[in-house]
Amino acid sequence: MNRKTFLATMAAIFATTALPAFAQDDWPERPVRILVSFPPGGSSDLVARLLAEKLSVSLGQQFVIENKPGAAGTVAAQALQQAQPDGYTLMLSNLTPFNVAPVRFPDTPYDPIADFDHITYVGTVHLGLFAAPSAEITDLDSLVNMARSQPGLLEYGSSGVGSWGHVIAEQFQDESGAELFHIPYKGSGPMRLDFMGGVVPTIFDAVPQNLPAVAEGTAIPLAVSAPERIASLPDVPTFIEAGYPIEAENWLGVSTPAGVPAAIKATLDAALTDAMALPEVQAQFDTWGLIREPKSNEAFSSYVQDQLTRWTPLVQAATQ
Repeated sequence: MNRKTFLATMAAIFATTALPAFAQDDWPERPVRILVSFPPGGSSDLVARLLAEKLSVSLGQQFVIENKPGAAGTVAAQALQQAQPDGYTLMLSNLTPFNVAPVRFPDTPYDPIADFDHITYVGTVHLGLFAAPSAEITDLDSLVNMARSQPGLLEYGSSGVGSWGHVIAEQFQDESGAELFHIPYKGSGPMRLDFMGGVVPTIFDAVPQNLPAVAEGTAIPLAVSAPERIASLPDVPTFIEAGYPIEAENWLGVSTPAGVPAAIKATLDAALTDAMALPEVQAQFDTWGLIREPKSNEAFSSYVQDQLTRWTPLVQAATQ
């Protein structure tokens, strides 16, 4: 090999090894997508838009929300799995596509642990059972009595077949002896539109997006799935308090396809941690009833695995 050929070869090797590191250091150099597995208006969407706004400012590039609803969140999760692991496609990850759907749908085309890097834990929200004023249901006992005396006539909405609302509703029916009729939607937003329009009288849905309706008196909260009463609805009993051993939380986090470079993951995690420490973000989380408990990257990954273990028997029992 002559000197000219040697130098050309070394230059090519340098280009292929040095440029990715340079790109990682400068990430992000173009807009970043944040996939949301439900339509606009749900808790995932609200949190994603708040964080995207802060990330756009701190990292100097646009973080753009892309709502990809469908199939209990698996449409968005599969899109994330198939994306290049370059840091330009993220997901506001949550319980349903990673801990519920893979159990409910055995042919789910991804592994919820191995195919993803779960980067930053955001927090948890709890589920509520809400009734429309027109349903003339004032508390949980009146709902149970109505559903027992008229089996299958009282309808409830969830954000989809296999969603956590659906699973908890099935568990509630098993525990209470109430028989309800399920109306599944493609996300919380469309469901709440029908709920507010009087189409569906009751819903099992995350608390945050329903707080404005509660304040207006257009939604009556009957119970929440927290282990104890929550600050945003202090007068509403828990299912446990009402005599039903039901406890559930929907975690929210930020995840990427597996294999994103460590430098990018570290930058993203630091930026998210800083964003969630901002007083205005903490205040909004408090308003929504989102409970923030910091976890390391390793702890968050273990938590996702633990939640899959925890939800597997619940989902299997609810869908038998």
